[in-house]
Amino acid sequence: MSDINDLRNKMDEVTLEMIKLLKTRIDIAKEIGEVKKNMGKGVTDELREDNLRGKVISLSKNIELDESIATKYLNFLLNESVKVQSSNKQTHLSIFFKAKALEQQGKKIIHMEVGELDFLPPPIVKKALEEVFDKGFLKYGQVRGMTIFRDALVKYISEKFNTNVSQDNIIVSPGARFSIFTAISTLLNPGDEMIVIEPAWPAYKECALNSGIKVRTINTTIEDKWEPSLEKIENTINSNTKMIVLNYPNNPTGKILPEKLQDDIVNLARKNSLYVLSDEIYSQYAKSSWKSILSYNYEKSIVTQSFSKSHAMTGFRIGYGIADTKIIEKMAKLEALCLTNVSEPIQYIAMKALEADISNNTNTVQNRLDLLVQKAKEIGLDFVVPDGAMYIFARVNKEGFDGTQFANSTLEKGLAIASGEGFGNYKNFIRISACQDEKILIDGMNILNNIMSEKQ
Repeated sequence: MSDINDLRNKMDEVTLEMIKLLKTRIDIAKEIGEVKKNMGKGVTDELREDNLRGKVISLSKNIELDESIATKYLNFLLNESVKVQSSNKQTHLSIFFKAKALEQQGKKIIHMEVGELDFLPPPIVKKALEEVFDKGFLKYGQVRGMTIFRDALVKYISEKFNTNVSQDNIIVSPGARFSIFTAISTLLNPGDEMIVIEPAWPAYKECALNSGIKVRTINTTIEDKWEPSLEKIENTINSNTKMIVLNYPNNPTGKILPEKLQDDIVNLARKNSLYVLSDEIYSQYAKSSWKSILSYNYEKSIVTQSFSKSHAMTGFRIGYGIADTKIIEKMAKLEALCLTNVSEPIQYIAMKALEADISNNTNTVQNRLDLLVQKAKEIGLDFVVPDGAMYIFARVNKEGFDGTQFANSTLEKGLAIASGEGFGNYKNFIRISACQDEKILIDGMNILNNIMSEKQ
């Protein structure tokens, strides 16, 4: 026993020393974060991380340590650095909450920072709200969703996306965000890597960080029309890579991938047995040719959809995920643990909403987006005309321009817009939403034009 106790004591000493070193590393990361902030640099530096990863892999070989263990440990350390350096990072929601606080003080704000449509859900939703009580949908339910609702979704998905699914391929969730969270949290393990193509909705990275997953970003540029490099994706994949996230039509750029490029990305995922998590909530607003990931019949794909954008039902918090039955089973276990099931009254209302003709929603948003494009061109913003969704992601070509500071300053003038910083390392960009009616959009763009003219 003395031998094993000695060994255990040595292990304890090493563990405590590692904790001390971790504290030292976190303190240094905080200092680096402040320097980056003062320099106007983003949090993540993929080139530096790759350099360090190479050193760790080389050291692992020299000391005969399993490379996958070493890189998983490195991913944990890198994530901790990202967390401490991102604590004050502002997203579109930061501006939204500030705008709401100003409105409570009596200030009028034009909301062009969030993707929340100003028109009402389909009339059938109001009728469903009235009848749900009498229908008796008021009890505990199945975690995957009500049978009749999933039946309706099977029909809707099959017709809309030209694919065959069954009830077992669907899980109802409180918004698409929760299906994204459960997919990332249940399919990946701490230390695994997930590829995100930026600019991207910040929730992908936030969900991954929360679960100890290392995000590897593929940066795209306005010069390349927001198209990712297949070569960069391929070079990023390693033994720890388990998932790639796609979001097309994209938030914030409105980009839709060329079909050949999307085919190549899915084929690359197949070759490397990666999960493909495809957030398709803006598919209703695809202006050009768009292809659902469902059409590939890839068993490791997960598609998320929501009623928030298509049916203007943001406050109802209802969405769903579509995947192989084994994937749905894993997601369902976590959802059951967190919330038992999505509210049955809300499920019933969403089921009735599937019967509505929402083509007018599409036409309305496209008209508004066209108007926004016209006004943005008149102002002289630098952007790629979006293929869909409901945003313009524009670069402001002024030396030293800081989108975060700018977005905070426009609030004082009664206009809420989103900073590009929330979507990746795009500090000199802003995202403008086309969710208000045309008069309000024009008023908002006039305010933006006046502000930008003042700063010239």
